[in-house]
Amino acid sequence: MIPIQGYKGVRVAVLGLGRSGMATCAALDAGGAIPLAWDESPDTRATAEAKGIPLHDLSRVDWSGVAALIVSPGIPHLYPAPNRIIASAITAGVPVDNDIGLFFRSFATVQTMEFDQPPKVVAITGSNGKSTTTALLHHILEQAGRPTQMAGNIGKGVLSIDPPQDGEVVVLELSSYQTDLARALTPDIAVFTNLSADHLDRHNGMGGYFAAKRRLFAEGGPDRAVIGVDEFEGRFLAGQLAQNPEDMRVIRISSGQKLAGPGWNVFARKGFLSEYRRGKQVASIDLRMIKGLPGAHNHQNACAAYAVARSLGLAPRMVEDAMHSFTGLPHRSQLVAEARGVRYINDSKATNAESAAQALQAFDNIRWIAGGLGKDGGITSLAPYLGRVTKAYLIGHSARDFALQLGDTEHAICETMDRAVASAMADAQPGDVVLLAPAAASFDQFADFESRGQAFIDAVRTRLTDEGTGHEQ
Repeated sequence: MIPIQGYKGVRVAVLGLGRSGMATCAALDAGGAIPLAWDESPDTRATAEAKGIPLHDLSRVDWSGVAALIVSPGIPHLYPAPNRIIASAITAGVPVDNDIGLFFRSFATVQTMEFDQPPKVVAITGSNGKSTTTALLHHILEQAGRPTQMAGNIGKGVLSIDPPQDGEVVVLELSSYQTDLARALTPDIAVFTNLSADHLDRHNGMGGYFAAKRRLFAEGGPDRAVIGVDEFEGRFLAGQLAQNPEDMRVIRISSGQKLAGPGWNVFARKGFLSEYRRGKQVASIDLRMIKGLPGAHNHQNACAAYAVARSLGLAPRMVEDAMHSFTGLPHRSQLVAEARGVRYINDSKATNAESAAQALQAFDNIRWIAGGLGKDGGITSLAPYLGRVTKAYLIGHSARDFALQLGDTEHAICETMDRAVASAMADAQPGDVVLLAPAAASFDQFADFESRGQAFIDAVRTRLTDEGTGHEQ
């Protein structure tokens, strides 16, 4: 645990008692603060009380005696409308922060301790790929023998990690919700993977969404920035951070285009990762045989993790060896099984058309399981990739709407995951890929994308077990 500094003996309100909220209460208590905990869900309040956390109704609190309000990321603080408790605190002049802001304030205090090699923080944000990039970098550091912890939007809450060791690297995944509200953002290395439309209601449009991501690079500024430049926003951000074209503090990364600038560039083309410094190639990695990183989107993730690892002093060969042992994250291009020449891939995390497009581009001869609670625009943007789809098997609330957007692509309305898996497996031929990439939210039939992915895994493995064939991954 990272005890929170600066609030000893004073009252600090905590709104939202999920993973991060519970960790915040414990860290405040460890730092000598008096947490006032509340959640607007009766079930969550009951869980918190059962764990010994005293509750205080923040809708009735006297804000004059409260030093700060700490808010969980899922609670709107500005758009589309601020939560009523947050609005009340702001009106009363109470500072609003989140666990990320508290972490950076408190971690800075830890860093003043004597270390032979001061610990570092790497913070990773972006629309897609940040979870895989975070996990991959953490894996590379572990394989290299560097002490490391992983937290944030992935794994444990940031305040739940252990106090850092000498030379340790803390790897954080940060969402736009987290970067938007944090009052302190001071990583040693900051990563921006890419940008596509998402969470726009929470940020009042694309400009607000990019501004929330950009804050990671503005609040004090990282010592080094790794920037994906495949969208104009990334190119703009890299240009704003660099003092000149040769500035080695900014590493530009890309998947699909050669970067020929005079600075530090890492890019992937035709399955090969290349590192260039001052216009000269210094390293290359063949990504095509790395099973845990299929497709162009994962090659971008590989570029980002590689760039950070090199910034931390790791040799190219060490990074490449670690990548080969990376198995990927559950529900993100996860190889579930292989049987009779057919691969079964779980990409349940593809909850919108943009992320489904990345999955479709990674494979050929696809038997595509899609559908759920569709988002604005449906799957019309996926038309350029439907040539890779042999047949679609549609489930959930949006099955019939998706069917109308498939053009000439063969499809079947299956409605449920079990029926879709059964139909796809019955149709599949050697060389095919049965791919779950829903392009929709899961909440019509499942609690979350993890539950949906697990339903796919269970259906595939049950049928393969019944058939007595194939092997699990």
